[in-house]
Amino acid sequence: MPIPSHHRRASRAAAAALGVAGLIALATAPAAFGDETAPELVVGGVEPVKGLKPGSSFDLSATVANKGTGAAEKVWVSYGVTRGLDFAEVPSNCLTHRVPSYDEMPERTIAVCAFDQVVEPGTVYTPEKPLRVGALDRAYNDELRVNVWDVDPGADENGTTPVAGTAPAVKLVEGQAGSEGSARVVSVPISSVNTADYQVTGAALKGSVGDTVTMKVKFTNAGPAWILTKPGDRSVSVMITPPAGTSVVKRGQFCRAEDKKTYICGMRSLNEGGQETYTFELKIDKRVTNAKGRVALSTEPRPFDPDKANDRADITLDVTGGGSTGSTGGPADASGGSANASGGSSTVGGDGTTTNGDILAETGSSTLPIAGAAAAAVAAGAGTLLVMRRRSRSTD
Repeated sequence: MPIPSHHRRASRAAAAALGVAGLIALATAPAAFGDETAPELVVGGVEPVKGLKPGSSFDLSATVANKGTGAAEKVWVSYGVTRGLDFAEVPSNCLTHRVPSYDEMPERTIAVCAFDQVVEPGTVYTPEKPLRVGALDRAYNDELRVNVWDVDPGADENGTTPVAGTAPAVKLVEGQAGSEGSARVVSVPISSVNTADYQVTGAALKGSVGDTVTMKVKFTNAGPAWILTKPGDRSVSVMITPPAGTSVVKRGQFCRAEDKKTYICGMRSLNEGGQETYTFELKIDKRVTNAKGRVALSTEPRPFDPDKANDRADITLDVTGGGSTGSTGGPADASGGSANASGGSSTVGGDGTTTNGDILAETGSSTLPIAGAAAAAVAAGAGTLLVMRRRSRSTD
C-alpha cells in the first residue's frame, strides 16, 4: 500500500530528530566519562622467601599504592598463606579465617585487614608494623598471596567464621616511592627446610584356588612436612602389581590399569599423616609357587624424601588346599615407571580395562606363526578349489 507523502515527510523528520539526538549523546559521552575519577590500587614489596626452618618466622611488609586518578576512601589488604604457614600476631583491625581445600585450591588461612583511611593517587603506603608470618612443623613448599581492594572482599563462603586479631590495630603510613607495585594480586613461594617420608605397606593374602580375596595396600605420608602440589605438577603415584596366579575382579579407587599386570594409583592429598588405602578384589586362578606381588612408589625425584627403604613392599599369597599349579611367579617391576608412564600403545578405558592398539602384542602372539598359518590356509583353500573343479569335470 503506498504511503502518503505527508506521512513520508513526518517519518523523515522523526528519523532526523533521532539522529541528531544520538549524535549529541555520543558527543557529550566522552566528556562525561572523562570527568570520572577512580582509584587503581596495587601491592608491592612481596618477595619469595627461602630457607625457613619450622618454628621460625619472617616479617611481611607489603606496600599499597594508588595508580588511579581518584582517591580510595578505604582500603582492604588480604593476606593468604597455605597450611604450612600461619600468622603469629594479628592486629585487631584484621579478621582471619581458615578455608579448606576445594576446586584444586589448597587449604589456606586468610587475614583481611581494613584500613579506614584515604589513599591518595601517586602515593605509596605501608603498614606501620609488618605482619609476622610463622613456619609450622609441617612447612615445606608453601605459598603467600597478597590482594588489595577498595571494597570489602568479605570472607570465603567455604571458610570458618572470621575472628578479629588481638594485637593493637595498625595504620598505613607513607612509604618510599621506589617500592610501588604493579599488580592488585601478588603470589610468591615460601620454602622451608624440611622432609616428608612417603611410604607404602604391602599385604599378606591367603585362600584356595577359585576364592576371591580382598587385597588392601596403603600409601602414607609420614611427614613431618606436607607437600603442596599445583595443577600440572608431576606428583607421586603408587604402582601395584598383584601376585601371579590371580586376576583382578575389582580395582581400587583412584587406580587405572597400566598393563596386564600393573595398576597406577593416585591419592586425594599429600598432607602430613595422610593415608590412602587401595582395596582390590582378586580371584585366585591357580597355585603358583612363591607367588608374590609388589606395591611401590613411582620414581620421579623427591628431594624431600631421603628414606627410600620403605618405598616398596611385597604382596604375598598363600594358596591353601588342592588346585592346579603353575610355574614359579613373581611380579613385574612395578617401580620401573612414573605415574605418567605409558604402556606402549596401550590406553586405559573408563572401566579400568586396557585397550591396546596392537592386538598381537596384547595376546602375546608373534606375527611369524600367524603369517605362516595364513599362508597355509590360503594354500589349502586353493588345493580344495582345484580338486572340486576336477571332480566337476569328471562328473560332466
